[in-house]
Amino acid sequence: MTVEQVEQGPRRVARTVEVPASADDVFALVADPRRHGELDGSDTVGDTVSGPRRLSQGAQFSVAMKQFGVPYRITSTVTRFEDGRLLEWRHPAGHRWRWELTPLTPTSSRVTETFDYSTVPAVQGKVFELLGVPRKNAAGIEATLRQLASRYTRA
Repeated sequence: MTVEQVEQGPRRVARTVEVPASADDVFALVADPRRHGELDGSDTVGDTVSGPRRLSQGAQFSVAMKQFGVPYRITSTVTRFEDGRLLEWRHPAGHRWRWELTPLTPTSSRVTETFDYSTVPAVQGKVFELLGVPRKNAAGIEATLRQLASRYTRA
């Protein structure tokens, strides 16, 4: 299993991996905000989540987070939803997280996760860059995708 970098333009950090599971199975996991902690490779997502059991267009969900030892809570809004294929939500700071799933076979899929900060004002994007947010999120995405792929590789 190899996590690969995907070029999606400026201020977008994306990685992709082939997963030995159907796109529908993976989407069911990603679309349930209560299970995001199972996916998280950044060690920032907590288990305390409020919101719907399954996300949909316009849905809001709130997640307990922790960074640098400091707990906080964020509420995100789903901005794009294509059942079984695409899920994107807007973080309160204005950036977006996106999951794209492409079926390869009935039992395998390509999963791409993107941190998109092209949607924030230029000054805010520069601050993200000065703080190393894109680099840190790239590492978190890679860990998440490795964790996701290994979850389905286990017998």
